Formats: sequence, structure tokens, C-alpha cells
Amino acid sequence: MFSNGVAGRWIDNCRRDLIDHVIVVNERHLRRLMNEYVRYYHDDRTHLALEKRTPAGRYASKNPDAGCRVLSMSRLGGLHHRYDLAA
Repeated sequence: MFSNGVAGRWIDNCRRDLIDHVIVVNERHLRRLMNEYVRYYHDDRTHLALEKRTPAGRYASKNPDAGCRVLSMSRLGGLHHRYDLAA
């Protein structure tokens, strides 16, 4: 168990979202994965505690037009995706 709850939660999320699904080849590979994950975590991953916003401040897109297109952007080598409404 972790003595710091915030750090422990982040490590658990990282493990579930990334490390459990990827074979890490070496330290350089792990560093690249972790840099990508931190970018994904802050810029793309929505958080319930932030009312579906990201730590970087991106709000969930809302559009009453049901016929609009949805764009999918691959993150972490296709392991996760970010979805936005087309303009």
C-alpha cells in the first residue's frame, strides 16, 4: 500500500491504463511510454472528479446536433483514443 494516496492512485491508474497492456523493452522505451502517458493523462483523459474535464482544462464537447461527425485520435499507440466533434 502507498503512504501517499494521490501518488498511489496515479500509479494504479498508470498501471491499469498502460503498463498492464504493453511489453516494456528497456528503460528508454519505458521513459517514452511514461512521457506519452503523462501527456495523455493531463490533456486527453477525462476525470469524474473534474466533472469530465481534463487536468489541462479541456471540457467535454457538447453539441445538440445529433448528425455531427466524431473524430477519433489515437493515443498511446492506439491503446486509448481521444474523441472530438468535427467542426
